[in-house]
Amino acid sequence: MTAPRKAVQDDAAGQAAAAPVAGQEALDGLVALLDLERLETNLFRGFSPPHSPTRVFGGQVAGQALVAAGRTVELDRAVHSLHSYFVRPGDPRVPIVFDVERIRDGRSFTTRRVRAVQRGEVIFTLAASFQLPQPGVEHAKPAPTGVPVPEELPDLGERLRGERTFLTGVPRPLDLRFVEAPLWSSRRGPATDEPQRVWMRADGTLPDDPMLHVCLLTYASDLTLLASVLAPHPLHMGEVGLASLDHAMWFHRPFRADEWLLYECRSPSASGARGLATGRFFTRDGRMIATAVQEGLVRVSDERLS
Repeated sequence: MTAPRKAVQDDAAGQAAAAPVAGQEALDGLVALLDLERLETNLFRGFSPPHSPTRVFGGQVAGQALVAAGRTVELDRAVHSLHSYFVRPGDPRVPIVFDVERIRDGRSFTTRRVRAVQRGEVIFTLAASFQLPQPGVEHAKPAPTGVPVPEELPDLGERLRGERTFLTGVPRPLDLRFVEAPLWSSRRGPATDEPQRVWMRADGTLPDDPMLHVCLLTYASDLTLLASVLAPHPLHMGEVGLASLDHAMWFHRPFRADEWLLYECRSPSASGARGLATGRFFTRDGRMIATAVQEGLVRVSDERLS
């Protein structure tokens, strides 16, 4: 018996919804998202993807702002740090204009400040510093030991089965392999002071542009960092209002974002409806390549606090 055309169409639509774009196609979409339109010498314009939630994803605007800053800096200088503030929620339906201020061009360091603007109002600010490569002392904390390799862990599609989260149904340009059950999962473990860890990499091949790899890592760093504030508490993410307030990163060594990186996140403190989260990135061979720190709004209902 042939199924009615409407039923076939509905089934196809359901399959499409259950299988979001992933791999190189999704990664190419993210790279295009970071490829800003140049309006003037220091003025750029970016857009949000059509699948955006009700407000612009923080990692997106941070990555785009860093792209804007980087396009005004000499290619021989690499970004080593950024400090940013989320001022207002961004509207994903409205283009974002990035206004770059050239603070300083020194012999070794270059400093840029970026304002992200929608409807005449600043929604995000970023300051970034770039450095000419120089030799110096070397040391770093060792990578955590005893962590399963990514191939031994379920991929994001397996983790999402039976779940409804902000990651459900959206394109997946990154391959995420959570070591522990994610804190957004209904199967999350008990409250713990242990760090939350996830292996991640771009789900495809990126061009050999170091600045693009740094901007993509900036985008990815906001995906799981603030959630670590909930690890010491028996709370589900659906019971808490989370919003990024500021975000800082330091880039210690060269890396490729399309190779496996271990992101270890923990929260040293939470108070006053705010939580502090810190994250460290390690390559598969144990090199520490970046550090991230974020403070965010963490609002819990009075019933859950009582």
